[in-house]
Amino acid sequence: MNLTDLCPCCSGKNYSGCCQLAHLEHSKVRSAETLMRSRYSAFALRNAEYLMITTHSSQQKYHSKEEYLTWATQNEWLKLEIGKAQDNIVEFKAWYHNQEKVLCLHHERSSFVQENGAWYYVDGIFM
Repeated sequence: MNLTDLCPCCSGKNYSGCCQLAHLEHSKVRSAETLMRSRYSAFALRNAEYLMITTHSSQQKYHSKEEYLTWATQNEWLKLEIGKAQDNIVEFKAWYHNQEKVLCLHHERSSFVQENGAWYYVDGIFM
């Protein structure tokens, strides 16, 4: 991805002025919504390392970098839409094409927690 390309998170900003900042330094993320956007971009860019480090330590045993990478690469990520973002809860819709090129929707209400100034994904409820 070129730094001047639009960010995959659909913010309308260039990647270099948006999610790249989070991908380079996770501790600089200032809100649950920003972390959600950067995690979506990490899926689109197949950055499993970032997905793992931004998953809360209490939940990492349920995930692996390999699983994140598989999910990221099996799908073509098309669009992110943030519904409601309030404090530590973010509801979003992510559209993607699966391996069979079928258009799919992942609709989730995600919970996040802030620890020592950094935000982490905890879990989500599928809508």
